[in-house]
This record gives sequence, C-alpha cells and structure tokens, in this order.
Amino acid sequence: MEDREIVDLYWARDERAIQETADKYGRYCGAIAYNILHNREDSEECVASAYWRAWKAIPPQRPSLLGVFLGKIVRRLSLDAYRRRGAAKRGGGQLPLALEELEECVPAAGGPQEAVEDRELVELLNRFLAGLPEEGRRIFLGRYWYLRPVREMARELGLGESKVKMSLLRSRQRLRALLEEEGISL
Repeated sequence: MEDREIVDLYWARDERAIQETADKYGRYCGAIAYNILHNREDSEECVASAYWRAWKAIPPQRPSLLGVFLGKIVRRLSLDAYRRRGAAKRGGGQLPLALEELEECVPAAGGPQEAVEDRELVELLNRFLAGLPEEGRRIFLGRYWYLRPVREMARELGLGESKVKMSLLRSRQRLRALLEEEGISL
C-alpha cells in the first residue's frame, strides 16, 4: 500500500492504518529502535508507541514521507528510552560511540539564542549532507542518524570496515571545517 493510502486511513480513523503501517515500516522502525537500544523487547515497545503517536498525530498532520515521519518518532522514543534506562553506564549500544565520534565537530547546546542557532545548524547540516557523495552520505547518516555499527554498514555496502571508518573520519573533518568556516564555535 502506498504512503498516501495509509495516511488516508489515518485521516479516516480506520484502524487498518496501524496494520498497514506495521506491514510496510515495521522492520525499518524496528531496526532504528534496535540500533539504539540493543534490546528486542524495548525496541518493540518503542515501535508500538510510535504507531500510537502516529495515530494521535495524523490528523492534523499529513506527512508526505510516512517512513521519515515514523523514523523520527521511533528514534526520539528510543533515545528517550535509552536515557531512562541509563544504558550508557553499562556501555551498551551504539549511542555513546557515535556521540563520542561527533563531539569534536558539533557545538555544545545552551545559550539564549539556541533555537535560532539550532535552525541555522540544521540548514548547515542539510547543506553539508547534500554536498557529500551518495556513498559518503549513506555512511554518515547510517552511523549518526540510525546509529548503525560500522561493521554492519561495511557488510551491507560491500566495503571494508577501514574504508567506512575513513569515510566517517573525512566526513567529520569536512563537517568541522564547514562549521568553523561558518563561525559556529565548537
């Protein structure tokens, strides 16, 4: 079923919307949650919660890209669950590793103009991503948006782990240079 048809089911308040969403995006949402939580039960709970949030959000929203809409919800719920359970103390998951890799090229939060600066940063990141070659963009987003392990991405893309790591390093270096060039303090 096409996204437009699924969204129409939500707008009609037809409960089949949930099943159609699960059929089309269940594995995608589950992978996002699992890459963050590394726990099947918690991941399933986040995905189910995401379907409920989508049910409450549609209408009034009418997402044109349902997969992206759901992915953002699942990611947010999974990160919240990760923080709640304190997994960083136990060293599990990809989140601490990915954040550590990015910490030297992403500015710290805080300050009175944070909302304006956040919007500017999002625009800058979008420009940065658009300037990456497709493979580099897939690697960067896979690591830092979907929090996928390097080994998994390398296998999927048919690349060596060292090539994926080097791509990530070069992308972080380019991002840092772009941020500094734009006057964003790190």
